Amino acid sequence: MGDPFGRLFYLMGPSGAGKDSFLQLVRHQLAGELLVAHRYITRTASAGGENHVELSEAEYHQRRELGLFALHWQANGHCYALGCELDSWLTSGRDVMANGSRASLAEAQARFGERLVPVLLTVDAATLEERLRARGRESEAEIRQRLARAETHSRGLPVSVWRLDNSGPLQQTLQQFERYRKGEQVCV
Repeated sequence: MGDPFGRLFYLMGPSGAGKDSFLQLVRHQLAGELLVAHRYITRTASAGGENHVELSEAEYHQRRELGLFALHWQANGHCYALGCELDSWLTSGRDVMANGSRASLAEAQARFGERLVPVLLTVDAATLEERLRARGRESEAEIRQRLARAETHSRGLPVSVWRLDNSGPLQQTLQQFERYRKGEQVCV
């Protein structure tokens, strides 16, 4: 008999790699097969980007103190969290994908153990630079910082990480993910 618990696909990648677009595609095309968790963020929902639950600083800290977050971290001047609903979904046997943080990977591995499947979304440097410039959210200095950070982003990650190249069409990225899920592709 197999493991009754679901897997948590913990999506990571540099800003501009296309995580939000990939999550949206997964949400629509794999709806019957896995859930996509919303993050709780102290950033206005109208700022664009991912479909998240907007919280004020006070709401965030209150929920954190009440133990309502499975994981939480800070980055880019905001507070982020994944809700404890993840536990219910995984325990009921559902597979879940969540937009995580490389900086919190060790904490996520400690919390979820073998149920956690780290997934790294990558993109070639030229495409990443083009995407960062096109979205117009960062200054030239911030773009350079993000490009430098992206270059070192995958270093130090476990060999078990599923690496998805999102430099081409999103559908190809989803096909790569599906090959991993079905055991047709292995980590190298």
